[in-house]
Order: sequence, then structure tokens, then C-alpha cells
Amino acid sequence: MFAYNLNKITMHIFNGKANLIAHLLAIKTSNSTIGFVPTMGALHQGHLSLMQQSTTQNDFTVVSIFVNPTQFNNPDDLLKYPRTLDQDVAKISAFDSSIIIFAPSVDDIYEENVSSDPFDFDGLEHQMEGKFRPGHYDGVGTIVKKLFEIVSPTKAYFGEKDFQQLQIVKKMVEKHHLAVEVIGCEIFREANGLAMSSRNERLTADQRAEASFIYKILLEVKDKFPTHTTEQLNKYVASAFIQSHTFELEYFQIAEEESLLPLEEKIDTKTYRAFIAVFVNNIRLIDTISLN
Repeated sequence: MFAYNLNKITMHIFNGKANLIAHLLAIKTSNSTIGFVPTMGALHQGHLSLMQQSTTQNDFTVVSIFVNPTQFNNPDDLLKYPRTLDQDVAKISAFDSSIIIFAPSVDDIYEENVSSDPFDFDGLEHQMEGKFRPGHYDGVGTIVKKLFEIVSPTKAYFGEKDFQQLQIVKKMVEKHHLAVEVIGCEIFREANGLAMSSRNERLTADQRAEASFIYKILLEVKDKFPTHTTEQLNKYVASAFIQSHTFELEYFQIAEEESLLPLEEKIDTKTYRAFIAVFVNNIRLIDTISLN
């Protein structure tokens, strides 16, 4: 642990899991609740909204800042992922200086074995992101399980932008009987509708402005959903991106929320979502929207 003094406010950042565990054991009681917000840093307003929910609902809040190498199937993406610890600490300090920050090293988390454990998420891992990012969700499951075991949170908060990840974390908690409530939080968007993401920092100002196109398409899909078939909507989205000179569509899929299986026939008792992944000059952006 070391003290980080910023504008005369001292925050304590734990770089080692042993020190963090000892600190949490010292401050909590049998009735204390701990909220946990796992992040990979490059914090934005969306992350702060998760922290807001956690600090409102719990006695203590822990925020982790850790770029997890095992969930990147593209080494170049890992290399270019923004690392902005000083700025992140400043944002958290300005928001709430009582938040406990855990910023470990790769060695502290993985020791001498930087690899993923195999997970079975009952097929959730084979849809969408799982198809295009082999091994990604084994990496997600590995790091989230490790962090849950270190922090022992009462509640953990995840943004719905990564809705597939949210469902997978819930499934992992269920299958491994972990004593944590996983809470999905509403997507926080920029003024133009672009879903907030750490990767947005890599976009130029023009690309960032034009990226409102992604949310615009999702809103049009939501509007058309009651009267159009899945095939019609797939063709509509594909055509819209073919006409774009800025964006490359990786995938678009309408799926049932619980199973994440592609929609074949609408059932009134089920809820559906549209999922999309897009490249902007090799920068990958994802988004999602509830359809009913």
C-alpha cells in the first residue's frame, strides 16, 4: 500500500492483494457490505456511475484498476490499451476519496502463471464476442473470479454495454457458488449517443463524432423490431454499414437476453437485445440495446 496525495487529499492504493485483504479484514464487521467495481482503467463517466451506485448501496467500495492480459486475444490491442493510472486516481479522488483502490501488477495477480483457467458458461461463451475473440471469456472468468476471491464483495457492478460479459459473470457466480450479487448498470452514453468506453480515447475527434452512427442504427433497429423479421433487420444493418466509409461491421446479432442465442422466432414472454461490434480504423467498439 502507498499513500497518494492529491490536492491535500490522501488516498490509499493497494498494489498487493495481501495488503488489500488485510486492510479489508481490519475495517469490516460482520454486518459490513463491500461494493466492488472492477475496471481496466482509463476511467470515464460510465465507470463513475458504477462507483456512484456502489457507494450509495454499500459501506465500503473497492475499485480495481488492472489491464488483464489473459482476456486479449489480440496482442496489439493489449499493447495499445490506454493505461492512465494517475488520471484515474485523480478522477476517483475528486469523486469520492473514501473509495479503496486496488491497482495490482500482473505478477501479483497471476504470480508465475499468466494464463486463463478453462470455464464452462453453459454456451454463453460461444455467442457473438466468443466467436470473434477466442479465449476471451476464459480470461474474463479467470480475472473476475480471482478478484472476487481477493475482495470478497457483497455486490459487484458491471456496465450493460458488455452485456454478454455481464451474463457470463452471473453464470460463473451461479456455477461456482460465489457469495456475491452481480448487478448490471445502465449504459452511460456520450452526448451524441456513443456508448462510453475506454477505447473511445483512441478515436480522433471526427471519428468520435461520427461514431454516433452506431447508436443511431441500434435505435432504428429497436423502432423496426415489432414489425420486421430478423432477416430484414440483419439486411438493413448490413446495408447501412456497407454504405459507410468510416465503419466496418464485424457482427450484428439479435439474441434472447438470458441464453444469448440468436433470435429465430419471437416469443412474447422473452426479452431480446441487439448486439453490435464495429471497427473504426482498427479500433473495436461494441454496443447493445434492449428491444422490448
